[in-house]
Amino acid sequence: MPNPKHRFSQTRTRKRRTHDKAIAPVVMICPNCSSAVEYHHICNECGYYKGKPAIEKVAKA
Repeated sequence: MPNPKHRFSQTRTRKRRTHDKAIAPVVMICPNCSSAVEYHHICNECGYYKGKPAIEKVAKA
């Protein structure tokens, strides 16, 4: 089998791999408040991450 004589540049490699990128973010249901949340992100509604409070959410007046 022939081997490549030159290394592909990063730009050329990335151009070839553009179709492998995810088109839409993967969304899950928050176990605490049942709103839609992206994977590995804190919930915008309740501030929980992996079932634990990550940030303190203040109730709107």
